[in-house]
Amino acid sequence: MIRFFRSISIDKVVFSFLLIVFYSCKPKMALPDPFEAGWKGEKVCEVLEDNAALRVLKCTFAPGVGHEKHYHNKHFGYTLVGSRFKIKDTTGAREVNVPTGYSFSNEDVSWHEVLNIGDEIAVFLIIEPK
Repeated sequence: MIRFFRSISIDKVVFSFLLIVFYSCKPKMALPDPFEAGWKGEKVCEVLEDNAALRVLKCTFAPGVGHEKHYHNKHFGYTLVGSRFKIKDTTGAREVNVPTGYSFSNEDVSWHEVLNIGDEIAVFLIIEPK
C-alpha cells in the first residue's frame, strides 16, 4: 500500500485537485428560468410543448403584471399580442413598445425582468431549442 502512494507523483495530485476545483466551481444559474419565474407568486407562462428537441412557452401579461428577474437560455420569441413594457437588464432600464407580430431571439444566456405598463394584455411565445 505504501508503495502505491509513493508511485503517485505530486503532479498527478495537483492535477486531480485542480480538476475537482474546476468542475465544482462551475457557475450555477441562481435565477429561475422563464417558466419557473412568475409575478408575485403566480405563474405567467405555461408549457405548450416540451420534448427532446424544444420547449415552447406561452407567457401572458395583463396590464400591471410582469415577469420577475429570470434568465433565458438560447431562444426565439414571437409576440402574439403586444403592449408597452418596462424592461430591466444588464444594459439598464427602459420603456419599449412591443408590437404584435414582433419577433426576437437571443443566442446568449441572459437575464431580465419586465413589467407590462401598457393597457393591453400581452402574449408571447418563447421557443427554446434543447
